[in-house]
Amino acid sequence: MTLYGVGLGPGDADLVTVRGKRVLNDADVVYSPGRLSRSVATEHVPEERIGDLDFPMTRDEDELRRAWKAAAAEIAPRARDGDAAFVTLGDPNVYSTFGHLRRTLAAFHPEVDLEVVPGVSAVTAFATALGVEVAAGERLALREAARGAAPVGPDRLILFKVTDAPATHEGLTEAGYDVVYGRRLFMEQGETVVTDDPSEIDDRDYYTLAYAEKRGAGATPATAAFDTEDASKAAESDAEPTAKTDGGSAASGLGETERAEGEAGGDDPRAGDGVRR
Repeated sequence: MTLYGVGLGPGDADLVTVRGKRVLNDADVVYSPGRLSRSVATEHVPEERIGDLDFPMTRDEDELRRAWKAAAAEIAPRARDGDAAFVTLGDPNVYSTFGHLRRTLAAFHPEVDLEVVPGVSAVTAFATALGVEVAAGERLALREAARGAAPVGPDRLILFKVTDAPATHEGLTEAGYDVVYGRRLFMEQGETVVTDDPSEIDDRDYYTLAYAEKRGAGATPATAAFDTEDASKAAESDAEPTAKTDGGSAASGLGETERAEGEAGGDDPRAGDGVRR
């Protein structure tokens, strides 16, 4: 059968895709690598069908490999005998734990079929949350900014894992960037914060990202040329036409329009009742 890697989106249960919901509904067991992804999955899957996996909080690569081998050994039999799902926040192939599982299964359980169900990633969701438009033709780079890093490069950057916003901010502003931050965007767990003041988010939070744009780098799309005068002219040309009498004065209301038409047809305006005599 199949193991599905399912992207749950940025954290709001309503942002799981239709296909993702269908896979979760049909899977025999749904594995979650962490508390946040589990909380989203349980909005769509009964608790009894959730399989929890334990991963150590460590940078020791040997210990991490042992943990992933154990996880693969747990998941493989369920995926061989039925359908299983492994859920991640965002998209399974973007800054996700799913890559570790995929490589481990390929090495030790190659008989397991894999299929990926994409999810809404913070890489794109940030634009809506921060009110940013990335126009066609603009260059945009994805970087990691953990522990105060301030990577630079293209005119526009998305920075993940901004865990020391004041230090990152200092480096970016010195390099000529304007920066806006978003914390826990579209997440039901915790407080969502959007700010350009790093002091408001100086506490460490893994789910913080930033959008940095070089000053003066804003593109000018063709439609940006529309100005207030153009809009006013368009509004005037789109306005409902008013009836005109032969004398050129505007006729307002149905009665005045009818009288104007009657006069044009030879009616005597002094008759008062608009009936041709």
